[in-house]
Amino acid sequence: MDALGWDAPDVVLVTGDAYVDHPSFANALVARTLAADGWRVALLAQPDWHSADPFRSLGRPRLFFGVSAGNMDSMLNHYTAQRKPRSDDAYSPGGAAGRRPDRATNVYAQRCREAYPGVPVIAGGVEASLRRLAHYDYWSDTVRPSILVSSKADLVVFGMGERAVREIARRLDAGETARELTDIRGTAYLLGRTADLPPFAETMLAAGTASPEVSVSDGPDGATVDLPAFEQSRDDKVAFSILNRLVHRESNPLNARRLLQRHGDRLVVQNPPALGLSEEELDRTYGQPFTRRPHPSYAEAIPAAEMIQDSVTIMRGCFGGCSFCSITNHQGRAIQSRSKESVLAEVDDVAARPDFKGHISDIGGPTANMYKMRCGSEEIEAKCRRLSCVFPSICRHLTTDHDPLIELMRDARQRPGVKSVRISSGVRMDLAERSPEYLRELAEHHVGGQLKVAPEHVSERVLKMMKKPPQRSFEAFAERFQEASKAVGKEQYLIPYFIASHPGSTVDDMIELALFLKGAGYKPRQVQDFIPAPMDLAASVYHTGLDPHTLQPVPVVRKLNDRKQQRALMQFFKPENWFLVREALESAGRQDLIGDGPQCLIPTRPPREARDGRRSRAPAEFGRFVHEDELRPGRRRPGPPRSRRRRPGPPKS
Repeated sequence: MDALGWDAPDVVLVTGDAYVDHPSFANALVARTLAADGWRVALLAQPDWHSADPFRSLGRPRLFFGVSAGNMDSMLNHYTAQRKPRSDDAYSPGGAAGRRPDRATNVYAQRCREAYPGVPVIAGGVEASLRRLAHYDYWSDTVRPSILVSSKADLVVFGMGERAVREIARRLDAGETARELTDIRGTAYLLGRTADLPPFAETMLAAGTASPEVSVSDGPDGATVDLPAFEQSRDDKVAFSILNRLVHRESNPLNARRLLQRHGDRLVVQNPPALGLSEEELDRTYGQPFTRRPHPSYAEAIPAAEMIQDSVTIMRGCFGGCSFCSITNHQGRAIQSRSKESVLAEVDDVAARPDFKGHISDIGGPTANMYKMRCGSEEIEAKCRRLSCVFPSICRHLTTDHDPLIELMRDARQRPGVKSVRISSGVRMDLAERSPEYLRELAEHHVGGQLKVAPEHVSERVLKMMKKPPQRSFEAFAERFQEASKAVGKEQYLIPYFIASHPGSTVDDMIELALFLKGAGYKPRQVQDFIPAPMDLAASVYHTGLDPHTLQPVPVVRKLNDRKQQRALMQFFKPENWFLVREALESAGRQDLIGDGPQCLIPTRPPREARDGRRSRAPAEFGRFVHEDELRPGRRRPGPPRSRRRRPGPPKS
């Protein structure tokens, strides 16, 4: 700031991540977008939150503080599916954990208020975006209010926020107050008990606002939907299910209405989502002069930065709509793609770096193969309220042409200095099946022996809950990928990812998955435990035990030991999992899978590693049992066993 001659910044962005000037980091995107408009932007990365002093270090921002927990929800960043603290943080120097607080958006917003009272606080990023309304919080196992209530932020920017923050900066600079910014798409705000609901701005009215699917009363203008109140959603699981169903059905920016949710005597107002960026806007956003490096003050490497430093984002958004995934909820269902020229210019920029080794680690985005795909009918797209364009089947109006992507892949690998271009983003298999040419290109030039895919499960019932294609889709893709690899003279393998403990998944379903893995010869080294993320449909099912669309009961695994059993079944071949797998098989009445036959999952007798592991865990398990026993009301605190013999006392006089 001194070198630039700034007396004060216009905007201070506070982030829970280390600062990496790379377009894969949201704060870098927002900072570069605002700087391109001429604003003085300063970044406060991973500040010490124990006092307000670090939040004064960059001076009083003239326009606003922009607060974000980082690229991940801070609770997901801190804790595992078993609610245990994680030992590392990929977004911190040296991978060190503990560089940000729990519920970082709330803490940072409070410190900003303390540092400079009266400066508007704008919350954004994934954490704020997915907590903008009442939501289920897995880590406290409660329904929590909107983050507007807990953080006391003036506005929440939800979704991809470049367009919203540009308008916020412009209007605050023009003299408007934060309370007057009630008509910006992609924002939510809180009205006090005496404030009147602003009129719905004409700029936010869109086609298709009348829908028979909405089961609650509309506002007087037909463009506003009343959601179940926070208190009702907290206390009534049916109301909470309806809340989530309505929020997801109002996610298409071309027809979404304004949402209202009472929190006591206050009102949270969510405006319709922001419209997607055009190709030109996206090119301009990603065409900023990113250094693609961490800030030079860091002495240690940042794992997430090293992983993506040679990757190139070509699109954003996802029309998959998987129940357990937050991408569609945050980035939107409509695909927004960069031009080929913009992508190749970034490839050239990466290749020109002196430390570039010749290998582009990825060109993709939320998925590898949705580039340039979208609805083929503007009229239908403006009215559509489907949550997925590919489930239960691929919509006939969706363009699934892979030719633009194939052309981009070919041109990218032929750029000067580029030896190879890998595809690391997940391939949407049901789409890839439609293009044999894409599969051949992928197998011949863009896979280094292993390709990661995400079938997630094999049970048809569980796959329906996930909004994933049926198992036969994965099997067909696997067969065609092997054929394509063989045709180009390569021996290559799929690395499938599966999820344990997803709502709807029972022990029987996991046994079905284990038998599939055994039959196919897959031995997954890493398995994914389901973690309910705020506002995901699967999180709603986990909390309520109800399908939000039908309100019918769904089996949910909540006990820790049951979750461990499901995880162990995916790695039944590990000796240390023997006891957990046996418990699961016996509970399901599948003792036929215990033995030494070729169809069995585990042997009759426990391996030595299983016995040794149980012995080593015994003291910890005993301590845990005693601790839990102490918490039972009316129980005496356990102590050492009493001797039957009378303890000797002092000699009688």
